[in-house]
Amino acid sequence: MASTLIATQATSIRENDKLPTETISTQMTSKDLQGIIKEQAGNAVWDFIKPLLQESSDKTLLMATSTRFNILNQKPLAHDTLINLKRVNDVRYLNKFFEAINALLSEGGLYINSVQTYKIRKNRILSRFPIGINWFIYSFDVLFKRVFPKLPLTKKLYFYVTQGNNRVLSKAETFGRLYSCGFEVVCEKEIGGELYFLARKIRAPFFDYSPTYGPLIRLKRYGKNGKLFGVYKARTMHPYSEYLQDYIYRMNDLDAGGKFKDDFRVTTLGKVMRKFWLDEFPMFINVFKGEMKLVGVRPLSRHYFSLYSDELKEKRLQFKPGLIPPFYVDMPKTLEEIMASEMRYLEAYEKHPLLTDWRYFWMAWYNIFIKKARSQ
Repeated sequence: MASTLIATQATSIRENDKLPTETISTQMTSKDLQGIIKEQAGNAVWDFIKPLLQESSDKTLLMATSTRFNILNQKPLAHDTLINLKRVNDVRYLNKFFEAINALLSEGGLYINSVQTYKIRKNRILSRFPIGINWFIYSFDVLFKRVFPKLPLTKKLYFYVTQGNNRVLSKAETFGRLYSCGFEVVCEKEIGGELYFLARKIRAPFFDYSPTYGPLIRLKRYGKNGKLFGVYKARTMHPYSEYLQDYIYRMNDLDAGGKFKDDFRVTTLGKVMRKFWLDEFPMFINVFKGEMKLVGVRPLSRHYFSLYSDELKEKRLQFKPGLIPPFYVDMPKTLEEIMASEMRYLEAYEKHPLLTDWRYFWMAWYNIFIKKARSQ
């Protein structure tokens, strides 16, 4: 790397200030870059960053900022790599921040930053204070730092008090926001109580103006004739998790029963809700609206739908999806077995709709309540 542009924040301004952000920009050598990163973040962070840098590029921007105005003051599409030494927990408008970085980087550009995830924060609090007191402090921290920022009634109060600093973020939400803003996560490493990540720009942002944080969510799924509709479910995953299906599949593949392996997007409460199907009850709204029926193949996301054979895709789109799937009749283990199970059901339903759904309903009921069948 021949030289690097460094921009450091000289004054702190709020997001709604009209005054321009002051920055200091100088040309630096690779040796200067190494020295600053080691001084500000430590040797371990430099050891993580060094192999990730594009050695032939002189368009690397080093920053320590939590405001997007420092990003917007740079020339768009002018940099191949951006390194930010200030963690994203202190960024108030996080999607806007990521979108500004996306606009700054050239196609395929790299973005390196860090986040203190809620799991790292939990371990730090529980290990720092005596037993008993630590759980009390942690419970208050969860309420104020994780719940308040996501509820309409307390969100404004939270950001007024904290100005967006030191917000608790899950790994799933952070990475999901990155994917929604046009990045893919290439690698990650926990260093000194923070999770450092390298993300690559792969497209323009989706500009999601209506993210869901509440307990009831609507997920886009394929219905009859290929129409996308909102499936109602109780939340079992962290916000923005829907953007991570490709990432989870690439990293972990599928487990028995067709679910993703080691899915860190599912919350602790979500695992309990899934065990007793509590997350499924809101789908009765879709049944009442006529978008789904009681028995049938489950509505699939774009990613999961893409894994199916063309023949089964075509067959699926001819009928309404259902709340109780043929999965609970055959209990398949692999994706191939799941597809075979669904094809058998659809072919039978095509010939005898009412009889097929009647038979499948009672076979599924027997497996679920008598044999205690469960999906993961």
